[in-house]
Amino acid sequence: MEKQLFEYLQSYLTDHRRDLFNKVITLRTRHFTVATEDVYHLHNTSAVIRTCDVFGIQDLHVVEEQLGKRIEKEIAMGAQKWVDLFRYDTITDCMDTLRNNGYQIIATTPHGDSQLLHDFDVSKKSAFFFGKESDGLSDTVLNAADGLLKIPMHGFTESLNISVSVAIILQTVVTNLKQSNVNWRLSEKEQYEILLQWTKNTIKSIDEIMERYNEKL
Repeated sequence: MEKQLFEYLQSYLTDHRRDLFNKVITLRTRHFTVATEDVYHLHNTSAVIRTCDVFGIQDLHVVEEQLGKRIEKEIAMGAQKWVDLFRYDTITDCMDTLRNNGYQIIATTPHGDSQLLHDFDVSKKSAFFFGKESDGLSDTVLNAADGLLKIPMHGFTESLNISVSVAIILQTVVTNLKQSNVNWRLSEKEQYEILLQWTKNTIKSIDEIMERYNEKL
């Protein structure tokens, strides 16, 4: 039944859109993921979402512990159109969930005994954590992390905008990942589920279309 639904909904897409979906899904990965901790400015969250999409990262984990639920519905829905957005009330819940899914926790910070970006081992499933604009990551993350990672910098300024940091790190690790022998692609089941969701998200009046489909069953 679900396969029939998928084929039915795909008929509402143009050939170009179907071909684009099929191309992009083969480049998606969950080998790496991104988590943000109490990012204050909503435009930064939106920029991180776009950056994840650009570099083929399927999941973004957003912790809203100190500032509460601040992500506007429009931003959240925009994220869910192409990137799966997971939201947490506490940083510990986020880290526990990711560890249970096989990820090592990598805290990004310019301070301390951090590993340089170009030396990072891409073979392990990794969740890259980014902190708030002013203070960076909390001690909770820094103390619990499996590793610390920093971008080499050579000027007086020792910090970058969060979306810039995410872009630099993802560009480096994703490029190295795809040049490696690591099996980084999504499973067929994951690809199918995401394609179905993308199809639903891109069709206007999807509720009415789904209602008509169900009436035919």
